[in-house]
Amino acid sequence: MNDVIIFSIISLSAIGVVAAIVLYGVAQKFKVIEDPRIDVVEEALPAANCGGCGFAGCRNFAEAIVKAVSNEESIDDFNCPVGGSEVMTKVAEAVGLTVEEKEPLIAVVRCNGNRANAPKKINYDGPATCAFAHNLYSGESGCPNGCLGLGDCVVSCQFDAIFINPETGLPEVNEKCVACGACVKACPRNIIELRPKGKKDRRIYVCCVNEEKGGPAKKNCSVACIGCGKCVKVCPFDAITLENNLAYIDPEKCKLCRKCVPECPTGAIHELNFPPRKKPAEKKAEEKDPPVEAKDKTAATKPKNEENNEN
Repeated sequence: MNDVIIFSIISLSAIGVVAAIVLYGVAQKFKVIEDPRIDVVEEALPAANCGGCGFAGCRNFAEAIVKAVSNEESIDDFNCPVGGSEVMTKVAEAVGLTVEEKEPLIAVVRCNGNRANAPKKINYDGPATCAFAHNLYSGESGCPNGCLGLGDCVVSCQFDAIFINPETGLPEVNEKCVACGACVKACPRNIIELRPKGKKDRRIYVCCVNEEKGGPAKKNCSVACIGCGKCVKVCPFDAITLENNLAYIDPEKCKLCRKCVPECPTGAIHELNFPPRKKPAEKKAEEKDPPVEAKDKTAATKPKNEENNEN
């Protein structure tokens, strides 16, 4: 009896040793040696794992960067929207490179079809998701391109940067936005766009995505772009294009001159964070009677010989 027990123990031990040797050999043959720079790059990233960079997470993003560097490729096309230029500079330093500083972006909701501008024509009673409603009908106002206001963009945002305004029924973006692009992907009507923040957070854009002709567009929403082309004609920088009855302002070409804003007959072009415009009457008054400070500066810059002549 004892011999049987001893033999069993020896047999099991031998099997365990052989299995361990086989597993060790397989592990050594197929092991993957990771580049230590991946960990360094990952530590420099914000660990948001939002997918805004185009990869599944920060780890995948770090692996892609190190792979590009190993293949002697540029990393200028890589961008972490959450960390911005500061983080990308650290990442570049970690792999011994430099990157060009990129202008920060922000999500912009290009629809102004609120309850006042686009009154309800029907009441929707169904699943409260934009994705479902988009496939079901045009919208409560009748605009086939307008915001449905059911909040898919809000649910997708991990940073509490977007919310539905209860008064207007439209989503609004706040200063927490990191331009991860999650809300852009979540919107079934492509209303949300990532645009440069601009100097002093100043931006000009067409707040409409409706491609219907002027009549139907205006019927459903009083502030819709009607494709008249007036903004295109006054833009001195060729920053505005008109296609499919819809004007679009290229943020790369736009110099924020604001000439297009007053030309829009429906008010579809929005300007954010600019000082209030002066009325024509105020401009004429200033030309005739300049401010006191301006007068003082003019007197202070008079040549000395002119002052002596006056005396």
